[in-house]
Amino acid sequence: MNDLPAPTGTAGSPVAVAAIQMVSTPDVHENLATAAALVGEAAAAGARLVALPEYFCLMGRGDEAKLAIAEDAGAGPMQHTLSALAREHGIWLVAGTLPVWAPGRRDKVLNRTLAYGPDGSEIGHYDKLHLFAFDNGRGERYDEGRTLVAGQEPVALDLAGLRVGLSICYDLRFPELYRALMQPTPCDLLLVPAAFTHTTGQAHWELLLRARAVENQCYVLAPAQGGQHPNGRRTWGHSLLADPWGQLVAMREEDGAGVVMGHVDRARLAEVRMQLPALKHRRM
Repeated sequence: MNDLPAPTGTAGSPVAVAAIQMVSTPDVHENLATAAALVGEAAAAGARLVALPEYFCLMGRGDEAKLAIAEDAGAGPMQHTLSALAREHGIWLVAGTLPVWAPGRRDKVLNRTLAYGPDGSEIGHYDKLHLFAFDNGRGERYDEGRTLVAGQEPVALDLAGLRVGLSICYDLRFPELYRALMQPTPCDLLLVPAAFTHTTGQAHWELLLRARAVENQCYVLAPAQGGQHPNGRRTWGHSLLADPWGQLVAMREEDGAGVVMGHVDRARLAEVRMQLPALKHRRM
């Protein structure tokens, strides 16, 4: 239970948002079909903003698989499909990530989140700043720097009447990124599309997401990969929406594809920030 009172007054109608959970495969066409069906389900349930997980389009059998499907910025069948989905359902669609060629290169890509408006137009994009590396000494080893180029700057966009800060998976461990996203205008919602490993997710996923919500006094929506993938990787899932007091609004606790829905309530945001004005108390 929240230990703050229910919001009072008006600050605009709550905005219905949805996080899509997937268990993506090495087959791009299969993944796009799954994503389209789940986005349609969320839109039919009333979601105005729908977010897909990291690598919704592909969980390949090796790091180099990203290079085989990479697209140029603003062009390509995956981006066309995403634009058409947003337009078909009249929603704000944040596409989780897909590989886009780094400028001037054909050996590495950017891991890019793309945001589309209800008319299908691209509103903006964000390239993952922090590249994941992990080695537990027991055969579980990852190094995104082998195929990815890091992004250059934080990005916040105005989507569905909300100020939305963009981030991707491993970014979650770097609170200074979210502080940067809260300036000069605080975000209403932070997005964290992810493919957390089962090992790291079990230990830190919910803890970190709720911490980012509390310290930035905003909603956090985290669509995730969740389950056993054909490439042998196991992801944690637990896609969720947390409120600005760090409470869980909704979470998918089981593996497998599905939709997690809730509302971003600007009256709740205002109430939390008024009663505990921590954002105004920052000294650095």
